Amino acid sequence: MIELKDLVKTYQKPKEPPVKALDHVSLKIEQGELVAILGPSGSGKSTLMNVMGLLDRPDSGEYLLNGRAAHGLSEDELARVRNRVIGFVFQQYHLLPRTTAMENVQLPLLYADRKDYEERSRAALTAVGLAERMSHFAEELSGGQQQRVAIARAIVNEPSVLLADEPTGNLDSVVTREIIDLLKALNAKGTTVVLITHDQEVANQANRVIRIRDGAVEADTLNAHAARGAE
Repeated sequence: MIELKDLVKTYQKPKEPPVKALDHVSLKIEQGELVAILGPSGSGKSTLMNVMGLLDRPDSGEYLLNGRAAHGLSEDELARVRNRVIGFVFQQYHLLPRTTAMENVQLPLLYADRKDYEERSRAALTAVGLAERMSHFAEELSGGQQQRVAIARAIVNEPSVLLADEPTGNLDSVVTREIIDLLKALNAKGTTVVLITHDQEVANQANRVIRIRDGAVEADTLNAHAARGAE
């Protein structure tokens, strides 16, 4: 589903040496995988997610999404793919605080001009366990509940891939477990999940771990621990 070939991305700040955020990265992620991209702060993992999510373009290399070259897409086509094919979850929930959970989840549907936005939003919130919180304002919800709203918003258009960038970074261990279990449940239903994290324990929940350091893939291994847990 996702294929990266020799991606390079360099950032240049005035009066500072260039920083190679991605250094000839090549990898494949198949449909239905649950993959963790693991690395310390500054390793390039968020840049990698931004490229995979079509939020940023590499300086060189090739990105194929469902067999189609991303560099050939217009800005309108990129926006359409981001809305329909890719769901995003971030460490900061990016919810509108004085807007209800339902209204926050409806936003991607309004951009997609869907007529069944109420039905889809209710279904997404129910799927993440917030059927009783639909009319609550975001600022009235706990951190874990807000992240669930963010996940509902990410899946409301039924994307085929979900990119989660440090989705448990602001949460305690109990809520972290709940969010990881939710992501695993979505994956079990067929959604490809790419989990960006610096936390080894979080990465251990994925079936495959891609370790990145200094903008390059350091290791790419199957996670026997997660595989045993699924048996």
